[in-house]
Amino acid sequence: MIDLNIESRKTLIYIAIAFAFSVAMRLIWVYQFHDFAPFHFNGQLMINTNDGYIWAEGARDLLSGTTTNPDAKEYFDKFHQLNDLSPVTSAASQLTAFFAKILPFSFESIILYLPVFLSSLVVVPIVLIAKDLKNLEMGFIAALLASVAWSYYNRTMAGYYDTDMLNIVLPMFLLWSIIWAIDTNKNIYLIITAVDILIYRWWYPQSYSLEFSFFGLILLYTLIFDRKNIFNYKLLAIMMFAMMNTDGFIRLGAVLAIFYIFTQKKFDKYIYYILALSIAAFFITGGFSPIWTQLKGYVFRDSVSAADKGLGLHFFTVMQTVREAGKIPFETFSNRISGHTVTFVISFLGYIYLLYKKPIMLFSLPLVGLGFLAYVGGLRFTIYAVPILAFGIAFLITELAVKMPTNKLKYLSMTAFTLAILYPNYKHIEAYKVPTVFNANEVKVLDKLKHIAGRNDYVISWWDYGYPIRYYADVKTLVDGGKHSGSVNFPVSFMLTHTQEEAAKMARLDVEYTEKVADKNLTVFSNIEQMTKEYGFHDTNKFLATLKDTNITLPHKTRNIYFYLPFRMMNIYPTVTLFSNINLMNGRQGRQPFFYVSRNFKDMGSKIQLGQNIFLDKRTLNLTLGKKTMPIRRFVKTQYSKDMKLHKSVQLVNFTSDISVIYMANYNTMLIVDEKTYNSLYIQLMVLENYDKNLFQPVILTPDAKVYKLKV
Repeated sequence: MIDLNIESRKTLIYIAIAFAFSVAMRLIWVYQFHDFAPFHFNGQLMINTNDGYIWAEGARDLLSGTTTNPDAKEYFDKFHQLNDLSPVTSAASQLTAFFAKILPFSFESIILYLPVFLSSLVVVPIVLIAKDLKNLEMGFIAALLASVAWSYYNRTMAGYYDTDMLNIVLPMFLLWSIIWAIDTNKNIYLIITAVDILIYRWWYPQSYSLEFSFFGLILLYTLIFDRKNIFNYKLLAIMMFAMMNTDGFIRLGAVLAIFYIFTQKKFDKYIYYILALSIAAFFITGGFSPIWTQLKGYVFRDSVSAADKGLGLHFFTVMQTVREAGKIPFETFSNRISGHTVTFVISFLGYIYLLYKKPIMLFSLPLVGLGFLAYVGGLRFTIYAVPILAFGIAFLITELAVKMPTNKLKYLSMTAFTLAILYPNYKHIEAYKVPTVFNANEVKVLDKLKHIAGRNDYVISWWDYGYPIRYYADVKTLVDGGKHSGSVNFPVSFMLTHTQEEAAKMARLDVEYTEKVADKNLTVFSNIEQMTKEYGFHDTNKFLATLKDTNITLPHKTRNIYFYLPFRMMNIYPTVTLFSNINLMNGRQGRQPFFYVSRNFKDMGSKIQLGQNIFLDKRTLNLTLGKKTMPIRRFVKTQYSKDMKLHKSVQLVNFTSDISVIYMANYNTMLIVDEKTYNSLYIQLMVLENYDKNLFQPVILTPDAKVYKLKV
């Protein structure tokens, strides 16, 4: 029987309570929507993050390949197709498949609840770090706050099935092992630190920067304060071997071998040579390259990317449209880290004081630095600073408590202040009623499509929907949450925002070129550049013009292509246009098409107010935009009948006008669009169901989403 001392029992109790609290807070969202039918599919709440579907796809395919069915291999080969981008080798998919095999719950339940329990593990290293600092109460308070602070909760709540569920847990364990290694000089923490790096890299390959920051800080500490301590050089060396940019099993073998050497005193005289070897191995294997790539992607980003070779094409970069990579105001920044601006300021001051009183916490600076990168690199980084700043305010609370005259006042003050800092975070959780990625009706369309389309067929839609389309319909896509650079987004944007004829030709071209490049393992800058060259052009703009002016010879058809057009895409249509509304030869953006959506319009008798200073005269059908009044080209009304058939009436007004108004009665939506937008594939097929019978065939038509099959 294990005999735990009082401190160890106290540690376990604090961890258990903090873990239970974290889990309970994440179940609030489940309680709020447990009986809301539009968020359910297959008997369970759906997840609420797009990226989660990529890991779900990989786990699903792994499970299909490990079934006890005697035809399992054949089934797996059919289920996981060549070039389908299913991440069967990713850690998130593998861990999910493992849990799905051993737990008696549905797959949908596992991906819904996995972030609830895995992310709550962050309380463990927080309390253990506090144990080393001889202040368990600080660790308990910090664990409570960190586990539910805005940004950490937002990215680890129930249904937020993504790598973030361990992306803070693992570096916090790494920080714990580093602190204990430096404090105790025990060999066991050498292997714990190295293994944590291996697991962290396996789980999140982009962990290079943070690992390297920890290494640099330990090196700096050693050179300034502890140069004669050979243990520190051992720690640095084993970290370097764990951080090499090579296969995980090779790094594991190197780590185990080095750990054995470090446990033998006779090899201590070679430690400096081993450290030099580890650093050389790190750089030779390209260990610094991913770090620089990340910095360029998030900090030194441009709105337009250009190729250095070939035709020198220019593309609109996706980072300019990704909210999590954008700059954020101070209030948002502080709220996401601590729950309130006041809490953040006090936490920051408390953190500075903690560094003064407990210098060992200087090793937490990489996490704080990465969290503060949110100011220039985007809100997603704030979660890294959450647990460390939680230490700051927790330290102040405990410091104040020990000055109380009685134990009763001590614990009352800690309780009161803890509840005060938790309250704004709880209120945020209560109000944070995020929807699922798709609603049940949209998923039903994809589920139906799964039985119509083949597994090697392509479904074209915007990249936001790529992962869920692949998961529910089991098809291929051109773009998704991970494959959405400007060069791959251009053709999809072109299809959705240009005429049906242009879209049809581009769809066949892009799909067949995508398959050809993958099959032959070619390295090309973009499909568009490849098409331009192979069709004998040096100017991509001239090549694109042929899609509407001539009967261009299209590639041989190898598979079917479907367009998935959800109503929700209307919210991001202007963003979609950005990627193809550009001169590829010089990078100049074209004039942005006119597109205005009104859902709060008001009937004012003779006029309809569509927005601030935007009116439609009901009698003359003249449109007033600010001080400018103009006729409209046409007024269109769409409405569904009881049998859900779309009916539309078109009233032609003035052919000299470039602006049309579309009233979508069932959606309570008014659209104001220019002629180019009106003739775009998305408006014609999704909004109006005006499809060219020579090019498209309707497959599934519902108010929420529509699917068309390409005929060419």
